Amino acid sequence: MIGGWVLDADALSGFATGSSVYVQALVWTAVEENVVLAVPATALAQSVARINGRDQPALTVLLDLPVTIVDDLERQQATDVGYLLAVVAGDDLALGHAVRCAQQRGWPLVTGDKTAARRLDDAIDVRELP
Repeated sequence: MIGGWVLDADALSGFATGSSVYVQALVWTAVEENVVLAVPATALAQSVARINGRDQPALTVLLDLPVTIVDDLERQQATDVGYLLAVVAGDDLALGHAVRCAQQRGWPLVTGDKTAARRLDDAIDVRELP
């Protein structure tokens, strides 16, 4: 069985800017151990909007790794994320998408906001950034 981690926008930004040693270690461990990194497309978009131009190349490196996959927000996925957000009257699309990816894959979610992720689903495995 292939395992992996789901990276939210905080994790992506932390890697790109170098501000999170934890995420950098997790990414390079994933490469060494052949562990899949799932990047929700909405989290990617939010991260790109957050980071400055000099950090974009690092994000590109992460996206080009052989263990990285981008999880698109297609029709059914978008509907599922919408229902998930509606339950808590939430509007953080990127976090909702990341939580839904973690639910579907059964993988831990790496996030900077464990509390917000738990509001959407208190049963998923959440790894909060230090």
